[in-house]
Amino acid sequence: MIQKIKGIPKFFRQVREEVKKVHWSSRKEVISASFIVVVVAGILTVYIWAVDMGFSTLMKLFMG
Repeated sequence: MIQKIKGIPKFFRQVREEVKKVHWSSRKEVISASFIVVVVAGILTVYIWAVDMGFSTLMKLFMG
């Protein structure tokens, strides 16, 4: 147990070194990626809604 406690500072030093290696996206990249996600989600939403409405209409026609 004592060994684990003594290893905590080493762990945090290693974490700090790894975080320095991470590629952080620029603000412009994040905004552009977010915009693409919102647009694609909107397109998929409209597509799924249209398919659902189509199936609902077909079911109403078949059910009378």
